[in-house]
Amino acid sequence: MTEAVILLHGLGRSAVAMLPMAWRLRRAGYTVINQGYPSRRHSVQALANQTLPMALEKAQATSPTKIHFVTHSMGGILLRCWLQLHPLPRPGRAVMLAPPNQGSELVDHVRRIPLFEKIMGPASVQLGTGDDSVPRQLAPVDAEIGVITGTRRYSPWLDPLFGDQHDGKVSVHSARLAEMTDFRVMDVGHTFIMADSAVTQEVLHFLRHGCFMPSAG
Repeated sequence: MTEAVILLHGLGRSAVAMLPMAWRLRRAGYTVINQGYPSRRHSVQALANQTLPMALEKAQATSPTKIHFVTHSMGGILLRCWLQLHPLPRPGRAVMLAPPNQGSELVDHVRRIPLFEKIMGPASVQLGTGDDSVPRQLAPVDAEIGVITGTRRYSPWLDPLFGDQHDGKVSVHSARLAEMTDFRVMDVGHTFIMADSAVTQEVLHFLRHGCFMPSAG
């Protein structure tokens, strides 16, 4: 019997974005469910209620000893939303990559652009930092959660929007989660964090041990 890992991609992406992570997890012996979902069609709540049961059904069909999650960006918010009413199954662990746990400062600005919501979908405007922010309204969840976020940005002209180190879309501060078990900041950007081999090593360590690798020095 093996352990299963459910992968959830971010806004505007597809399961293709998680293929490098899926490949490395399979090589490490995990059964992988790389779950896609229509991220630009529905609200965060609707996406969570549609996507998580589907992915869990696939994972449970493999009779795993544990079910873990690895999420990218908005995928982590879908998981938190679902965990408001459901426990983490077969006690597993979760690693969130670049999650806007306190909302994204970038969304606060781009949501004002005409047609932004029409193009990116209703979930996109729910990810800001204001009073209507879905991530900021979610209650703490009872789960072992590791958070990895980055500081490599490709658009330095956006720095004034964040007021903190950031990965181009989410600040280091906004990635934090009060109930997280461990936290790691790495030299990676938001878009490709899930394809980084060093990030994958941290993910594997957390899934196995409930913490990230010891820091050098």
